[in-house]
Amino acid sequence: MKRLLFLIALIPSFLIAQHSISGVFSPSEDYSYAFLYNATPKGLNFLNNAKLAEDGSFSMPLDSTATPGIYKIVYAIPPEENNFDFIYNGKESVAFTLSMNDGLEFTSSNENKLWASYIKSMEMVNRTISNFYAQESTDKKAFKEIFKTLSDTQKAYEESSKGMMASVFIKANTPYIPEGFENLTKYSKNLKRTYLDHVDFNNPLLQSSDFLVDRVLAYLFGMTANTSNDLYKKDVDDLMVKIGDGNSELKTTLFEMIWRRFKSMDNAELANYVTDTYLLKLTELTNNDELQKQLMNYRNNAIGNKAANFDLSYIKDETKIASSLHDLELTNQYLVIFWSSTCSHCLEELPKVKQLLAAKKDLTVIAIGLEDDAENWQKAIEAYPDFIHVLGLEKWDNPLASTYAIEATPSFFLLDKDKTIIAKPYDVENLKEFLK
Repeated sequence: MKRLLFLIALIPSFLIAQHSISGVFSPSEDYSYAFLYNATPKGLNFLNNAKLAEDGSFSMPLDSTATPGIYKIVYAIPPEENNFDFIYNGKESVAFTLSMNDGLEFTSSNENKLWASYIKSMEMVNRTISNFYAQESTDKKAFKEIFKTLSDTQKAYEESSKGMMASVFIKANTPYIPEGFENLTKYSKNLKRTYLDHVDFNNPLLQSSDFLVDRVLAYLFGMTANTSNDLYKKDVDDLMVKIGDGNSELKTTLFEMIWRRFKSMDNAELANYVTDTYLLKLTELTNNDELQKQLMNYRNNAIGNKAANFDLSYIKDETKIASSLHDLELTNQYLVIFWSSTCSHCLEELPKVKQLLAAKKDLTVIAIGLEDDAENWQKAIEAYPDFIHVLGLEKWDNPLASTYAIEATPSFFLLDKDKTIIAKPYDVENLKEFLK
């Protein structure tokens, strides 16, 4: 009777801890924690974390509430660069090894092992295709054999994955198979034309994973050399058509990512094209006020726009004069610098600016210090008596930092006498070249 009661008492624990996610990181000294998230089309839900053992291993239970879907492991900072997705089907535990030398390998879970095997197999065939074109071969028989291998590989994995969650990803990754010989130009064109044909943007598994982001980035930025702005615009437009109606949340996520990529490329024309054509409307549909504010601030600070006004004061004939940027009539050009007395790079750049502009009397420098407090700033500005100084407390939360879309210090804005932005140099050397 006691044995029966003992077994009954164990039943809840078996129900709660059915499966687990476990792994081994190496070298172990480079890692400390593993964080587990459930990925959904709307974002990540934190589930658990585990401190790694001395050998780099960990194990976390996946209880009965863990539904089949996409999960994510974050293992280092910054999290957006140090993570990976995996499939959990609710039927099996997941185990992996992650090595700095050998990468990620799943040691348990048929779903993830099959998907990883598929990726490796397709990469091998794609390398063969790349080598064929690199050699400028015109061997039609070899061409046919290579793409037969590609087709057979796809069919074999589609068959093997029937009834599995991995089949969604394998079908979405279906490659382009030419009907006959194609030179590199024609093949590349057709590859891009069909690259998103098998992607179901409505599928919640794809929406929850990194697959769509990776696919879209490859489509826009990884398939064409020497892309013009007009071609980029066409590709962005085509992408919106391929995604189809609805999916406002997904579209917002993907087009924000595209906007940020164009920003990082310093391509304001395309960043603002994405904003004006699609993203502003999407932020209204999804009530994303914060992103809408970022979009407007970036667009308003594009070259050719008038710089946002702000209050300032300066000394003239030993008299302090209260004014504003727009009311200044001191010189023909103005250089607005966002900096901080706690920014080491700023402290290197500002002396160079001072030296560069020492003999340039037709340019006024306005230095806006983004600071947590005034003490360090007050000491630092003593070295720059010819600058007009503005104190921006609350640092990144200062309204001017937001208005000017400042993401790093120092940031430079070169203005003409009418306060129109004529350049946004990325450092002093770039400023020097522009002033020449």
